[in-house]
Amino acid sequence: MCVTITEHPGAVKQAMSPRPYQLGRRQVEVDEGRRRVLAAARALLATTESFGSFTVEAVARAADVARATVYYQFGSKSGLLEAICDDLASSARMDTLAESFSLADPLEALHSFVAVFARFWDSDRAAMRRLRALAHLDPDVRGVISARDDRRRRGLTVLLGRLRDHPLVSADDQEGTVAVLMALTSFETFDALADAAESCSAALPMIYRLIDAVLGGPGEGAAEGDPIRPEGQQRGGQEVSGPAAPRDRPASPGGPGLPRRPHPL
Repeated sequence: MCVTITEHPGAVKQAMSPRPYQLGRRQVEVDEGRRRVLAAARALLATTESFGSFTVEAVARAADVARATVYYQFGSKSGLLEAICDDLASSARMDTLAESFSLADPLEALHSFVAVFARFWDSDRAAMRRLRALAHLDPDVRGVISARDDRRRRGLTVLLGRLRDHPLVSADDQEGTVAVLMALTSFETFDALADAAESCSAALPMIYRLIDAVLGGPGEGAAEGDPIRPEGQQRGGQEVSGPAAPRDRPASPGGPGLPRRPHPL
């Protein structure tokens, strides 16, 4: 855009807007400041030792910016928390979650959905652990975390609805089953199992077996980490009719399809 300025009759001078590269440089500086604040907030969450230590003022100090800059960028403490969750989701590629719903096999879709959340829980376990602990004490944090959990609940409800006519699923109480699946796919469950498995994603085979058992799973012959499959469907390149024959894993003393070692559920 340009404007005209008349200095005297007959003389016209054009005044140009700021050059595009200057505006672009400002945007780069704004984006860099935002990244610095988010990095500082995640680091503070991972290391803070008390509930009251995570404040906008503390984040601003850690990021070496003015408190007003944080409010300008995020609007409020809740806005900052939302941005932290979005940053964690971005680093975990949560945008791939939509692919789970496009899978034709509803059980594979459910397992894929759970795998994406395992990756999300792994993205920054220290910060995630503190965020969810603070949710019990801070209304701002609780509101953000509850909204995110509601999204997971809605996704599980949709996927479970697709399983109603599956020949190997016997979960009749949808509301109760969703509640159990919420517990099994929660950060707290993955975090507890990850201590033994070294990561949340490494705990997936155990989570899969527990989910399959809740859904009326395939019993003791199921391959570790293998979804329940209808008769005649391919498993590992070979056609199967019903559950796989027992492999090198004896029946669990806790019942069909359950892990042999104790688990903190």
